[in-house]
Amino acid sequence: MLRKLRILMACVSFLLVTLLFLDFTGTIHLWFGWLAKIQFLPALLAVNVGVMVGLILLTLLFGRIYCSVICPLGILQDIFSWFAGKSKRFRFQFKPEKTVLRYGFLVVFVVLLLVGCGQIAAFLAPYSAFGRIVSTLLSPIYLLGNNALAYLAERAESYAFYRVDIWFKSVTMFLTATFTLLLVGILAWRSGRVYCNTVCPVGTILGFFSRFSLWKPTINTEKCNGCGLCARNCKSSCINPATHRIDTSRCVACFDCLETCRQHAIEWKIGGKPRTENITENITENVETTVETVARRGFLMAVTLTALQAGRASAQNSGQKTENNSGNNAGNLSEQKSSGTKMPAHSTSKTDGGLAEIIDKVSPRRVTPITPPGSEGIRHLARHCTACQLCVTVCPNQVLRPSKNGKIFQMPEMSYERGYCRPECVRCSQVCPTGAIQLLDVATKSATHIGQAVWVRESCVVMTDHVNCGNCERHCPTKAIQMIPSDPKNPDSLKIPAIDPARCIGCGACENLCPVRPVSAIYVEGVERHHLE
Repeated sequence: MLRKLRILMACVSFLLVTLLFLDFTGTIHLWFGWLAKIQFLPALLAVNVGVMVGLILLTLLFGRIYCSVICPLGILQDIFSWFAGKSKRFRFQFKPEKTVLRYGFLVVFVVLLLVGCGQIAAFLAPYSAFGRIVSTLLSPIYLLGNNALAYLAERAESYAFYRVDIWFKSVTMFLTATFTLLLVGILAWRSGRVYCNTVCPVGTILGFFSRFSLWKPTINTEKCNGCGLCARNCKSSCINPATHRIDTSRCVACFDCLETCRQHAIEWKIGGKPRTENITENITENVETTVETVARRGFLMAVTLTALQAGRASAQNSGQKTENNSGNNAGNLSEQKSSGTKMPAHSTSKTDGGLAEIIDKVSPRRVTPITPPGSEGIRHLARHCTACQLCVTVCPNQVLRPSKNGKIFQMPEMSYERGYCRPECVRCSQVCPTGAIQLLDVATKSATHIGQAVWVRESCVVMTDHVNCGNCERHCPTKAIQMIPSDPKNPDSLKIPAIDPARCIGCGACENLCPVRPVSAIYVEGVERHHLE
């Protein structure tokens, strides 16, 4: 019963957390955004004392329930392990704790956080790793399905779904997510929860508190017959059948052993010390039972071999031969080629009025990366962000993407090739679970200076083509750009943009809507620290 309840809760938690990284509308976050905030590392970086105390108390009471019910990467490992168990059962065995590796990874993780290298520490964090996997590898498939539904809805004259762009955000992020998925998947397929009990720093921290948990799985030696079935099904490899002990620091409270044990010798109860009154008698009985079983199996095997030998001799004497045409038939079938309908290639080229191809915009080389409003600048973002990509997923303007800058590597950075940061949008600050992007109201966001617009004279169409433009002035939401005569002595000369630094907030509207391609003639340069205008 406990195992079924745990699986049900884990499935619901896993599904909802996964949808948080797939939901581009922000609807799921309104109801279940708290699931991201109760993850261990986001709560730690946000200094959410209530959540941290709650998780530690939960572990002190029931063991590592967090790892088997709340942590999405832990549940993902269980999924891999479950599929592996379909092809090979009883594949685990007890293994001693790798103490040096466990606490070595933990020390490295803590040191990286203390020195402000959160972008490196995020590689070890389970929640962040899961977020990168889903947002990078699964999200395109999810969006493709959404666009298919939007197409069908459009045919039915319904607006229940709408199309969204599917775009590749970062090659580095794709490689990182793929490597993480392969690493976690292979380890879980072969060795169960070895990643949780060796690499994961959260598992090591909770494992320390789990040693002192009130409820623990306990082996009743009066009922145990020493079959070792529990150890061969323990994905944490923490059950030692020889000593009838369970390493609770590595036990993830999956309750598989409770249902596996045919003698009902494993109990989840208060305490946790095994009964030792009749251990010697039990060992003697187990030895006698084992000897008797081996003798019985040996007799049955001898009878079976004798029967097989007699049947083989009879077949040789009869001289009957059979012809096997299945191989020839299979060969003929393999030579046949099925004809398929060839789909026409989909053209992704865009044209201007059907006459000229429009070149995609390219991000300019910025000296300082632009961080989202509410992040207060590079320093604050680097200390609090887990690079989970949650804000990148929900950005409706497609402005945020994983950064390539070493200071905030894989953390959100703003770029304006596909859109600009609208002053009325505060979606990223609403979903951030760590406080790396602090919650802002619209008025504060509209006055937050995150960058400074820079005009490139030699690239502007006014100077290159000698035509009036003014696109940047018309779309500037803060009226920080005014068009002035290019020749101060001639009021009728072509107009060029003049930028007021006191009004510019760095939203990127001018850069995004500039007609110059591939690099805009006006772009935004980031600032180290944000401030209010």
